[in-house]
Amino acid sequence: MKFSRLTTLAVALMLLVAVGFGCTATKSATKETPKKAEAAADWRFHDIVDVKFVQQYAKLPVPENVMIIDSRPKRPKYDKGYIPTAVSIPHSKFDKMVDKLPKDKDAVLIYYCGGPT
Repeated sequence: MKFSRLTTLAVALMLLVAVGFGCTATKSATKETPKKAEAAADWRFHDIVDVKFVQQYAKLPVPENVMIIDSRPKRPKYDKGYIPTAVSIPHSKFDKMVDKLPKDKDAVLIYYCGGPT
């Protein structure tokens, strides 16, 4: 009987220690994660712009050193309607279509999508 109580106490103590370390690791990870995620996302978006900004570039003839990119899926979204002068480079195929981007690194690139899904 004593062996059973001693075993139960030891197992309970090990579980308590394991849960304690697990919670401590989770708390410290959650404190660092938003900062790391924010730093990693900085390169993705230079600015979020409004309609007025885009309107000055969405005209014919296409302004020099400007490219408007529609990142929605081509068939179900882009083909149904897009900003005039926009080029379809779907998000899912971006890596394969990088050659469509302007060679000039100072060109203004305006990406748009269907919003959060």
